[in-house]
Amino acid sequence: MYGVLVLTFSPTELTKSLGRGLLSFPLTFFDEACAFNEAGYRAHVAQQGAAGASGLFAAGGTGEFFSLTLDEYKRVVRAASDEVPDHLPLLAGVGYGTHMAMEFAKAAEANGADGLLVLPPYLVKSEQEGLRRHLTAICRSVGIGVIAYNRDNAVLTPETLDRLAQDCPNLIGLKDGVGDIELLTALRYRMDDRLIFIGGMPTAEVHASAAAAIGMTTYSSAIYNFAPEMALRFFNALRAGRTAEVGDLIRTFFLPYLAIRNRRAGYAVSIVKAGARIAGIDCGPVRLPLLDLTADEERQLAALMQSCRMPVGELA
Repeated sequence: MYGVLVLTFSPTELTKSLGRGLLSFPLTFFDEACAFNEAGYRAHVAQQGAAGASGLFAAGGTGEFFSLTLDEYKRVVRAASDEVPDHLPLLAGVGYGTHMAMEFAKAAEANGADGLLVLPPYLVKSEQEGLRRHLTAICRSVGIGVIAYNRDNAVLTPETLDRLAQDCPNLIGLKDGVGDIELLTALRYRMDDRLIFIGGMPTAEVHASAAAAIGMTTYSSAIYNFAPEMALRFFNALRAGRTAEVGDLIRTFFLPYLAIRNRRAGYAVSIVKAGARIAGIDCGPVRLPLLDLTADEERQLAALMQSCRMPVGELA
């Protein structure tokens, strides 16, 4: 019924939908030659959409946005838009410098995205005024909702975020990848309920309890790509206040998982693709400059997943 609409989710509707539950950032599938595997990706997005998430983000950090050409990006967003269930919003990552980010933003909107996640600008550090103008230009280039990603060289102050929210009605949220509780508290209380705050740390589950205490109602789960049942179980236990269950899952899975993830830079994405392959999902390798897990590390991850009763295929 929703498919007949040109824009399924207004910025206001998008905010409400995203706040209801867990968020998924689907992997981008590549073949062994690292070309985009569209058929595999379409099947994965459809499965992710049916598993219980409240929103999907195509070509985000976990989806290796940084490695996609504009033509590939258009194909990724269009494929995701075609496959995501009508009741779920689809957002797409955008980034690089302002003019390139605007080009990607317009491409995302034209190919069916309901919203954008603005990743940090490429390479350079800039002043708050530069970041404000950058985000304002992106917001004004589209009619869909926009979420700023607070991390690395794009960390916003409460004053900057406040002015952005006043100047850009389609700025609907902030995703945090910094984990600074003092800053998050200042941002959250400065903005009150004007924006949705989304947890966006790598392996966000280990930060979720602290983030929830200051009003972050949801977060993005990378492990949802290969273990949606575990991801949803943790999310539901957290929301229901089942602290013993949350603690057990952190001890038995998430901390051992982090011990593997933290061995090399870039493994926050690589370990998710490894988990998917172990679960029998043919997502292919990561693109350079990222590196895949070693064979021994992949065996360790398979053993961990098996001990936690996650789906494990032939690689175990």
